[in-house]
Amino acid sequence: MKRTIKTAGSTCALLLASTAAFAEGSTGFSWEGELELGVDSVVSSDVASELTDVYGVADFALEYSFSNNVRLFAGFTIESVLDPVDDRVFEDVGAYIGELGIAFNLGRTELSAGKISPSFGIAWDATPGFYGTSYAEDYELSEMIGVATSTELGNGTLSATVFYADNTGLSESLGTSRGRVRTSDGGAGNTGKLDNIALQYDVAFGSTTLSAGARYLSAGVGDASDEKGLSLGVVHEVNDQLSVMGEIARFDGYGGSTDDATYATIGASFASGPLTYNAAFTHRDITSTGEDKLLSLGVDYELNNGRMITAGLGFADEGGDKSTMLGVAFVIPLGG
Repeated sequence: MKRTIKTAGSTCALLLASTAAFAEGSTGFSWEGELELGVDSVVSSDVASELTDVYGVADFALEYSFSNNVRLFAGFTIESVLDPVDDRVFEDVGAYIGELGIAFNLGRTELSAGKISPSFGIAWDATPGFYGTSYAEDYELSEMIGVATSTELGNGTLSATVFYADNTGLSESLGTSRGRVRTSDGGAGNTGKLDNIALQYDVAFGSTTLSAGARYLSAGVGDASDEKGLSLGVVHEVNDQLSVMGEIARFDGYGGSTDDATYATIGASFASGPLTYNAAFTHRDITSTGEDKLLSLGVDYELNNGRMITAGLGFADEGGDKSTMLGVAFVIPLGG
């Protein structure tokens, strides 16, 4: 299972924070980051290996603003780049660049180009809990070469991106190799051409934020179909303590195959002092593999200076095969 605070999601959030500073007119060099140290364990499973992964993830976002209107950005990650096949302690570690490019402030619009993370869906990032995002991360868009715009429109922001999967040397990793992406690998969006598009509109109504997304990924080498996807998500702050969210995403030609796929996610978090309790449930239905369900339960404990301990239980039912996961992590914000 993937963890909730990691890799592209974290880097993307950090880069968004940098973008906010950029919009406010800051210049010069800035950076921030996050270090996560944790244990992720499959404690019982009908089919998967029962193993424990002691891991570390370090995310960094860097920015250099030449002026109020032009900036360079980069995001890189150090983590285990291979899935565990047995008990593992800080092994298979590699470093890679998740984002790298240039951005221009054009008033109500920002234009960026380079290696970027197109906007589509929210559940892969917004679902609470240690295991909350594990299924929704299937449809996260990250590490793409392209051009993106983000425009203030009414009470919201409209994002539009044309892109293709990174097939340059930046798709590799230093240290442990995760393998370079090549167009011959196939896969929807892995075309080497700017013939893929993602759109998303995020709009706020008081304490409620709605997000609607659409994407079209062209078929790669050997693929059976182009992929077409839609998403609709909502986050609502009920009060200072309680927050709820949900998203449904639907795909035709999922991943370039003949499959249809539907993901439905709901989640809630409740804050009480330094503790935040969370629960989330995701239902995944893919034509060729059937229905999967994932329940995530957890609690976060906030320490001083933004540090946090997060722990969770995950209960998965994948085609009738059940697994139970237990995870705990210590998260430390970094800044410069």
